Amino acid sequence: MHLPPELAVGVILVGCAPSGTASNVMAYLAKGDVALSVAVATVSTLVAPLVTPALTLLLAGSFLNVDASGMVLDIVKTVLIPVILGLVVRLFLAKAVAKVLPALPWISAVVIAAIVAIVVAGSAAKLAAAGGIVLLAVVLHNGFGLGLGYLAGKLGRLDRRARRALAFEVGMQNSGLAATLAAAHFSPLAALPSAVFSVWHNISGAVVAAWLARRSAS
Repeated sequence: MHLPPELAVGVILVGCAPSGTASNVMAYLAKGDVALSVAVATVSTLVAPLVTPALTLLLAGSFLNVDASGMVLDIVKTVLIPVILGLVVRLFLAKAVAKVLPALPWISAVVIAAIVAIVVAGSAAKLAAAGGIVLLAVVLHNGFGLGLGYLAGKLGRLDRRARRALAFEVGMQNSGLAATLAAAHFSPLAALPSAVFSVWHNISGAVVAAWLARRSAS
């Protein structure tokens, strides 16, 4: 699509990020295999500190300089440590966690929205200039992810529920993490695709989930 280097790196970084937690919700709404969805999301998150920087360096290194080692540390601090701390808290403070559990998805949504707002505010002028091509890139990225994820499950002879789960795991990424890494290691403009993706993939995911839910999963 002949994107400027910063935008190209931003799109690539979204694809190199682990699957997002919203994918689990969409798999549930689509009557997919939620256990498989959660397992894939967990594994992709755990391997992200090594895989995401390596893939970004491989695919985006020709566009901009990629500090893979610095990205490893940032992902560990941003994703891995909070996940481990969350498990520890859940293990030792189960009753307290149960009381605040209903509010946690809303807190997560607010934090993601704040990240997106910061990215958009820092690139408002550039968003106006490049918004159309970025949106097109994001729509294609997300659409191919959903379609190829489902196709991979079909080629692997998984049942329909597993295919649906895999579609969302491949098509929906942790755009909050991608935006954070892009802004920290490249520029606010590089974080723009992640910001657009964070909005779009929830819309497309909900539409696809609603369509699949109307079709037999057996």
